[in-house]
Formats: sequence, C-alpha cells, structure tokens
Amino acid sequence: MTDPSPLFETYARADIAFDRGEGAWIIDTKGERYLDFGGGIAVSALGHAHPHLVATLREQAERLWHTSNLYEIPDQTRLAQRLVDATFADKVFFTNSGAEALECAIKTARRYHYVKGHPERWRILSFEGAFHGRTIATIAAGGQKKYLEGFGPKADGFDQIPFGDHEALKKAVTEETAAILIEPVQGEGGIRSVPPQCLRGLRDLCDKHGILLIFDEVQCGMGRTGKLFAHEWAGITPDIMALAKALGGGFPIGACLATGEAASGMEPGVHGTTYGGNPLAMAVGNAVLDIMLEDGFLEGVRDKANRLKQGLASIADRFPAVIEEVRGEGLMLGLKCVVPNTALVKELYANHMLTVPAGDNVVRILPPLTSTDEDIAAALERLEAAAAKLSVEAA
Repeated sequence: MTDPSPLFETYARADIAFDRGEGAWIIDTKGERYLDFGGGIAVSALGHAHPHLVATLREQAERLWHTSNLYEIPDQTRLAQRLVDATFADKVFFTNSGAEALECAIKTARRYHYVKGHPERWRILSFEGAFHGRTIATIAAGGQKKYLEGFGPKADGFDQIPFGDHEALKKAVTEETAAILIEPVQGEGGIRSVPPQCLRGLRDLCDKHGILLIFDEVQCGMGRTGKLFAHEWAGITPDIMALAKALGGGFPIGACLATGEAASGMEPGVHGTTYGGNPLAMAVGNAVLDIMLEDGFLEGVRDKANRLKQGLASIADRFPAVIEEVRGEGLMLGLKCVVPNTALVKELYANHMLTVPAGDNVVRILPPLTSTDEDIAAALERLEAAAAKLSVEAA
C-alpha cells in the first residue's frame, strides 16, 4: 500500500495542526486553545505573533527579501554589531539554523589552528548526551548512537567524554585537540546544567593547552536562563559560540560568534551561505534584540522563572510517583520523571498544554520569556492535574 503522505516519514507527528497564535497560546484548526510551553523547542521566546516582530517582518517584506552575501546587507552589519556589543565576540557569521552555526564553529576552530601552523590540531572534544544538530558533522559531534545509526562511518575528528568526568576530560586532551565543545545547559540531553565551576575549569584547561572553547547556546542562549547567555552565570567567556532558535523568535536564523583571534583563519572564500543573513532574517533578529535588550527584560525573566520553578517543585513534592526532580535554569526547566516522560507529555496534551520530551526521561518546560503571571498559573494548574491523574494510575 502506498503511503498517502508526500512527506519524509522522519517525524511521529501528533494528529493536530495549528492555525494561529497569541502570546503563550496557540490555536488549532478546530479553534481549540493550547498553552504553548514548548515554544517550538525553545524557539518562540517572545511568544506567538509578537506585535513588534510582526510589524518588522511586514515592513521588511514590502522592501527587500534577498540579495545574497555578494553585497552589503546593512541590517546584517547592525545585528552583528549589536551581538558583538552584548558579548565577548568580535566577529559574527550568520546562518539559517543551529546546525549550520555549529558547522561554522567547528570549521572556525579547525581553521584557526591550521593558519597558526598546527594543522594536526583538528579534533574536537564533546560530551555524552550532547545534541549539536543533524548534519553529518554535528551528529558525530553529539555522538549519540540513535542519531548516527544507518549513516555510514561516523565522521572522524570528534571524541566524546562522559558528562561530568573531569579526569577523563584531562586525559582526552592531546596534541591533536583543537577545541572543547559543550552546551552550558544540555537541552536534548535532559536539561542537565554544567556547574559554573566546571565551565570555569574548562576555560582554564583550554587556556593551559592553547585550544579553543566552543559553547553551543543554540537552545540555552538568548535570555532562556535569565541571562542573555547561559555562560554568563559562570563569569567566563568562550572563544566561539553558536546561536539560533530564539535569535529569530520563530524566523530561521543562526549565528556563529567568535573573538577576532579565533576567527582569524576565516578568510574570503573559506566559508559561505546563500540564505544566511538575508534581509528578512536580519530585520527580525534586530527586532528580537530590541525586546531582549530592553531595561528590565532579563530581570523579568528571572522573576517569572522563580515563580514557575517554585510551583513545579511543589508539584514534584506532592506527586513523587510521577516527578522525581525539577532541573534547569531560568525558563529552561525540566521535569525528571518517574513515569515515562511520554506519559506526562501526553497527559499535558490532553489538558491543552504543550511540552517537549528530552533524554534521561525528562519533560522540557520552555515557555515564552514574555509569559504572564496568568500563563504561569495556568501552566501549574494543568501540570498539577496531569500529575494527579498519573499518580492515581501509578498507585
């Protein structure tokens, strides 16, 4: 029998389609309202149909969509400068996705050592449980078997270390090591935070061996943890950083940021993109920063996070047969489940709330950074109802 769908069967999609959104709420084609605390996997950081983003996109769409990077793109320069001013970086390369941003980061690190006269330094150290994308290189960087299986030999140049094993990390650094790649907070891996002292230790280790430190902040960056970038909590900076997801608030944008030194090998012709940094994307990226860089915005995120996390902890305390612990920072939270995480996701879905499963039997809670007190109260109400039902079933 011929499958009726014209799409690749790479997703086990829920039987629902959405028509429009308003803030933290999303409405399906039947008119049913759902509280969206998954955010398209941490993408819709400013909620759905944010007025400033909508107005900006409409205005730009009436002017110019695409020119290519053969020419100057003024809003690209503006967005790059704003990111430089807000971070450790001196240089920015724009992409269309997080995976492309990671590809650029990997190439930047390898190229750096090449132009410095050390072409033997090309291997990247990463960590078990990581997720860095779906390209051939980034699935190798992540190292998870379920993503590698069936795609031929794993791309060489990536060595995985057990998460949190400091001694294994020290032993893994060799004369071929170019960089260490890590998510300050693992998303797909189960909302596992790297303690600030460990991030500082990584910085020291890289400095000692003359290698580069790459942070993957595709999911945990752009205000998600209550700072503009998660590594800020540790008081250190990387040499290279990959961004995407919330940078466009729903429009496809990625970026690779680097110090001038780290990017010194990225000369004309060594890397490129057709769509990356196009006028539409750059207009929206600048609009996102307009909101996130406003005075008090990140403080507001931290206040909301405290209220949500306290409410989640209370639910976990009252339903220990369902939820083991609450993890994460800011509004990047995870519920480590006792029951299968898919059971909780399904029950929340029945209660008209969207969440995202993750590794280590975790349910990700990724609300808009603009969520209201009423949105948070509604989320806690739905979570309590779901946990209560699952607790009875588990008894």
